[in-house]
Amino acid sequence: MVIISAGCSVTRGIKDNEAIVRKVTIKGIDKEFAEEAINYVDKEQQPNNWLNLQFYYLFSNKGKRKIGEAPALLDSNLVEFSRLQIQKYLVNKGFLKAKVSDSIVVKKKKAKLFFTANQGPLFKIRNFRDSIYDPKVRQLYRDTRKLYSHVNQGSRFDTDSLAYDRDQFFQVMKRNGYYDFYRQYITFLPDSSFNKSVVDLVMTIDNPADKKAHPVYTINNTLITIARSNGRTIGKADTIQVDSQFRFVDYSGRFKPRTVIDYTFQKKGEIYNLDKQTLTTTRLSELNVFRNVPNPTYEKLPDSTNRLNSKIDIVPLKRMTDRVEAEFLFNQGRFGYNLGNTFTNRNIFKQAAILQVKLNWSILFDNGNSSVKQGIQNQDFRTGISVIYPRLLLPFQFPNLAKFGVPHTTLSTNFQLFYQKGLVERRSFINSITYDFFETARKQHSVTPISIEFSSGSIDPIAKAELLRQNRYSYVYLIGRTTFTSSSQYTFQYNAQELNSYKNFIYFRGGLDIGGNTLSLLSKLVNAPRDTLGQRTIFGYAFSQYVKTELDYRWYRSLGGEKQFIFRINPGIGIPYGNSKQLIFEKNFYTGGANDIRAWLPRTLGPGQFNRASYGIGGAADTARARLKYLDQFGEIKIVANAEYRYKLADNFFGTKLKGAFFVDAGNVWRLRKQIENPNGEFRFNNLWNSTAIGIGTGLRFDLAFFIFRLDAAFKFKDPQFTGSDQWVFVKHFNELIGGGQFTERYRQTNGENYGFMQLNFGIGLPF
Repeated sequence: MVIISAGCSVTRGIKDNEAIVRKVTIKGIDKEFAEEAINYVDKEQQPNNWLNLQFYYLFSNKGKRKIGEAPALLDSNLVEFSRLQIQKYLVNKGFLKAKVSDSIVVKKKKAKLFFTANQGPLFKIRNFRDSIYDPKVRQLYRDTRKLYSHVNQGSRFDTDSLAYDRDQFFQVMKRNGYYDFYRQYITFLPDSSFNKSVVDLVMTIDNPADKKAHPVYTINNTLITIARSNGRTIGKADTIQVDSQFRFVDYSGRFKPRTVIDYTFQKKGEIYNLDKQTLTTTRLSELNVFRNVPNPTYEKLPDSTNRLNSKIDIVPLKRMTDRVEAEFLFNQGRFGYNLGNTFTNRNIFKQAAILQVKLNWSILFDNGNSSVKQGIQNQDFRTGISVIYPRLLLPFQFPNLAKFGVPHTTLSTNFQLFYQKGLVERRSFINSITYDFFETARKQHSVTPISIEFSSGSIDPIAKAELLRQNRYSYVYLIGRTTFTSSSQYTFQYNAQELNSYKNFIYFRGGLDIGGNTLSLLSKLVNAPRDTLGQRTIFGYAFSQYVKTELDYRWYRSLGGEKQFIFRINPGIGIPYGNSKQLIFEKNFYTGGANDIRAWLPRTLGPGQFNRASYGIGGAADTARARLKYLDQFGEIKIVANAEYRYKLADNFFGTKLKGAFFVDAGNVWRLRKQIENPNGEFRFNNLWNSTAIGIGTGLRFDLAFFIFRLDAAFKFKDPQFTGSDQWVFVKHFNELIGGGQFTERYRQTNGENYGFMQLNFGIGLPF
């Protein structure tokens, strides 16, 4: 609206003797190459993005600030340069006789550029042969070329393909010990017949000057030098001759040799391999304890043995850091603060093991009360300590799994204290050990062999009495009980490394969580006593027995440039059995919020068609509703689906890349079985559609490269708490929801609160 009111003409900043390029048309080029050819038009002669241009006019102060995109002014010299570039592109693609002409049409300070191509015939390769003087190199080339070559008899004569083949074989040579090999040794000699549109091609690999063959190099000794955090290598250093290969010199005095040696993949006596050199640099960087990890350097021994001494020079990060984070939350009369502090020691035990101590305190107020003190609705305090080793700590030998990523062992202890005014106080204490490792670059595994959790809760007596009066036994059982649980978890993840790309790919994450079986066996062996509900106990506390699984499947499709469509399906189910009739509070599913069904507040949707109006209003019921206002809605079954279209709005909006999104969210949580406290909340196939919620919305993403701010506006489209046509709230009641009416008034009278039609969500990072 600001842009429209300011006047949206694209020429309002253009002088009388200037014109702005608004359209570029390329004719006469095959569809296969037309889209790529437009990229060879000079960037300063390509039409502006309309929104980028408006931001420039409104906020850049005539170019003094880098906001938006300056107008693409017509420049005849750049038009001629663009013509030549397009023509060169066509020649490189095999149209050796191609000619391109240009024309310009200017009207009302707006320029249209036309490039017309006469491609001519496509030249193809008639004959191809190699001429390689070194017999070992010739054999290596002939053994490997079929794996990568785009240059074959009958294929298009394409200089890009020649360059690709040259680079691919260069990489092959570098993987097979040819340290001294350069791309310049490879040449392609074409002999073309212009009348027949064919090319005879010879690929030649020369030998080094004054040598009969290319030498193969092997690795000899390796010197590892770790500087101080300031990058200096002065003063006293820890110097260790580790073995016949490695000499370790540490000026920082903070590391043991194995910290680096475990991730140095070039071993003595092996042939030089560029991939292992790159792998060493990548893995040492991933340890997150070094600031600067350049590629290893090599030095030839001054003899005829073709051996290489290598050097690895590293600068460490500061050992300790402390990060403070704060958030302000506001929603429908509720506001709050979230304060966090993370202390990190990057190198305990001199083994690049990371110690993290986290503290987090959240507090939520409600404006409906007369003072801040009275308005505190809940507080959540969390603290945790984690030690993360960059290797698998196991009591037996295990292969080095660092080829595709650094494996980790995480030992963690976490404590949480949660208080909700007038309802519950809960405490939980969790200890676990987790192993993370990569099977391939795309396949990641996470195994938690043991997780021990102790949790207890106490319900406000008045709230407990009200819940029991309403037959809401599950809530009393969930949030007021004390339980002891041991479990094991496994998670498999596929294609996580592609999540920030614009490729076509699928992403999958699946998890399995099984708890209580070991405790069940132990309790039976010792004939442990049972509690008043008939459950066996350990150390005087009932334990939970269950199995839970959750899947996350996403389908990413690129629509060109930075446009992308994503579809996601996220189902899950948890089943209590054996010693349990119900899942514990932490193992249930919840939905709503910024990352799944965005038109609902977190934990306020479902289960199924359950309507919170059943809490009642009026008299004592009003008091009960006030106490149960923030009661979580939960279920043992979850199905959530999302579809989102993402696109770019502007390249430079006050220092950020501005992107947009349209989305549709659908799903719910359900109870596994029919429960008296959640009427119509159980999962039934014949009621799946009626009990499914749908939200729609749009959002903005402010991309700062290192993180993304996100603002989404979501609207309830289909609300399962209603019946019949009233479910379609966006279609049937839109005017009332915006301006008020019978529907909103009836909801206020029935439910004792306003109907939340629109939900604003602020977050950091993408929702999925």
